[in-house]
Amino acid sequence: MAKQNIYDNETFFDGYKKLRERKNNANILFEIPALFSLIPDLTGKSVLDLGCGFGEHCKRFVDKGASKVIGIDISEKMLEVAKMENADPKITYLNIPMEDIGTIEEKFDVVISSLALHYVEDFSGVVKNVYNLLKDGGFFIFSQEHPLNTCHSGGDRWTRDKDGNKLYLNLKNYGIEGERESVWFVDNVKKYHRTFSTVINTLINGGFSVEKLIEPLPTAELLKEHPDQEDLFHKPDFLLVKVRKPA
Repeated sequence: MAKQNIYDNETFFDGYKKLRERKNNANILFEIPALFSLIPDLTGKSVLDLGCGFGEHCKRFVDKGASKVIGIDISEKMLEVAKMENADPKITYLNIPMEDIGTIEEKFDVVISSLALHYVEDFSGVVKNVYNLLKDGGFFIFSQEHPLNTCHSGGDRWTRDKDGNKLYLNLKNYGIEGERESVWFVDNVKKYHRTFSTVINTLINGGFSVEKLIEPLPTAELLKEHPDQEDLFHKPDFLLVKVRKPA
């Protein structure tokens, strides 16, 4: 089955790059701080980054003491940027899809993935491969779009008042899992919806023990500067998960 590689679409890539350069995007405000709050001491550790994108996280893992980092991504365009802007002797970038990580022949202390797993159809296959790639006692830490987001399949996400203010979330088909198509910079971007319980039970059935979950919400301090983020109290944007392979 062909794997989706939307990030090598020129229009998508340019739009995504501009979004990531904005200092108040949701990744910077919520997802990245939550992700790094889950990461253990990386001193002397080996790290595998699934869907590493531009490689900023790979560089940061080295800065936090990692002895070796492998970053994989399906997008050649993303990896070109990574090799230019976030190169380091301790980092190796590989152009492979997440579904093919079973071909990697080494073990890691930590496997990390930032906002990539909702693009993967065979989540249980990736979980199985991650388990096999981890050393005993190793951690798998990832973020994904929240299941309340991934279930969306068209129309306005919100019911609004006459002034356009968001009143509450429109939710349907949460319990119907599978492929969703959305418009994000371009048409027909494929994502895969799984319920919260499917995500967690797939990890448990894969042999992992659950350490911590985060659904990032704005603090009162953050809302003073970014009042538009108040809608996260209706629907968190992200789900972050930390699990461990038994020692």
